[in-house]
Amino acid sequence: MCGRYSLICIDDMGSRFRVTEPAFGFRSHFNIAPGSMMPVIVRRERSEAVMMEWGLVPHWVKDKKESKHLINARAETLSEKPSFRGLLNSRRCLVPASGFYEWKKDGAHTTPFYIRLREVPVFSFAGLYDIWHDPQGTGYATYTIITTGPNELVAPIHNRMPAILDRDNETRWVSNDVLAADDLTKILAPYPHGEMEAYPVSPLVNNPGSDDERFILPIQGL
Repeated sequence: MCGRYSLICIDDMGSRFRVTEPAFGFRSHFNIAPGSMMPVIVRRERSEAVMMEWGLVPHWVKDKKESKHLINARAETLSEKPSFRGLLNSRRCLVPASGFYEWKKDGAHTTPFYIRLREVPVFSFAGLYDIWHDPQGTGYATYTIITTGPNELVAPIHNRMPAILDRDNETRWVSNDVLAADDLTKILAPYPHGEMEAYPVSPLVNNPGSDDERFILPIQGL
């Protein structure tokens, strides 16, 4: 599961995702929680950054408020789930991120860990999006983050991790190409553990309403 992540803005964010008119006009966020409005990258006639709400609402539900907002989608069952299988060929997206949080359980105690790529300040999760319309025809764009099995770094902390994409797979994922089952398996595989790091952080991150750069600092002595 991925229930929190960060996005720390860099100066060349637009060029990083090949977006000519980026919708990145906001400050960095260190504790992004479900329900947040965040930028995702989609491919239409060209790559675009679009603000969407985290927590996918399928276009076919009758009531957005009553629907369960799907923050994650398991890579292994995407083609089986009605909420996701229709999106695989036409509504794939990149979710820009700088790191994510997982909580390690030790009996009754849980410790938050911040997990990121060692040498890459901004990368992307594989995502899917959908657009729900109200009775007046107004569209609401929402997205979900795809998860996969853990790599060797994440496994001692949690049994799932976001599907992180390298540059080549970013291009393939956000394209309009139809991806075969074997392609999906390769693209959504766990990211190489040797290129990542994880460390415990302050329990203050447990509050989804807080957003502070201190949340990504390591706690010493743990």
